[in-house]
Amino acid sequence: MSDLKLGPLPKSTRTRMSLALPATLKEELESYAVEYGRLHGPVDCETLIPHMLEAFLRSDREWRRRKHASTSRAQRQSKLDSSVRADVPSFPNDSES
Repeated sequence: MSDLKLGPLPKSTRTRMSLALPATLKEELESYAVEYGRLHGPVDCETLIPHMLEAFLRSDREWRRRKHASTSRAQRQSKLDSSVRADVPSFPNDSES
């Protein structure tokens, strides 16, 4: 039997989030959790969902490309802002004279 796409779960911190799912999707997730449990040990679908979403985002090449482009733009803008601030002369405070 081949492994599922989702491998063993890493330890991570959690943030609570609530969402509504179609009943058919919930059933599918529960079935997946049962099969996952056979390979890696018991787990409920609520524990798997964040890891499944993370795996989905990592596998989306267009998302990674856009995210990288956005991060690169923000870093370039930050460097530009820093260099502009460095070029602005500082004037002594009037209260210090």
